[in-house]
Amino acid sequence: MDGYGKLYLVPTPVGNLSDISYRAVQTLKEVDLILAEDTRTSGFLLKHYEISTPTQSFHTHNEHEKIGHAIKLLNKGKNIAQISDAGTPGISDPGYLLVRAALDNNTEVEALPGATAFIPALIKSGFPTDRFVYEGFLPHKKGRRGRIKSWREEPRTIVFYESPHRLLKSLEQMREILGGDRQVSVSRELTKKYEETITGSITDVLTYFSSKSIKGEFVIVIEGKK
Repeated sequence: MDGYGKLYLVPTPVGNLSDISYRAVQTLKEVDLILAEDTRTSGFLLKHYEISTPTQSFHTHNEHEKIGHAIKLLNKGKNIAQISDAGTPGISDPGYLLVRAALDNNTEVEALPGATAFIPALIKSGFPTDRFVYEGFLPHKKGRRGRIKSWREEPRTIVFYESPHRLLKSLEQMREILGGDRQVSVSRELTKKYEETITGSITDVLTYFSSKSIKGEFVIVIEGKK
């Protein structure tokens, strides 16, 4: 890692700590600074792999003010790694703005391959994977129903993330707008001890989760219109 500074985008496990790559661990040990979405959350991973690299917070609420400082360090020849709490930076996590600023600054950016939650949920669903639409998180309030309505005629498989306290609301709105017979696959706690995937009609999946204590992080996969 000699020469001018480089920005590394390093995926971290979405749950199981063993899912990190050897290259990711090596990179995190060798860079000069790690920008972490939450230093407390990342601290467990870094301690587990005996990574003592200095760490600073870099999240949605401070990324605008931190970008300038990061670019100055890169210009001084410092190598920086960016990680999120789980998964790949930039995929529904901070990352995009720093990457754009680095590229505008003619800084080299290297993205390591690795974990992201929606890929295992997608391939476990049994729905077509040759073409799919990734929707990130739905709007919390305004625009939510409009987003779901836009999927009525979508022939591709649709993937999005959902929080536990909005899961039932999403399934209810999907049943109302897309029809209760549309097939859906809901995965929670991927790679963790209580990993679970339920696949079936929207009505059946809604019935299942309505009788459960809803915990964990969710990925919802919807079959496209046939």
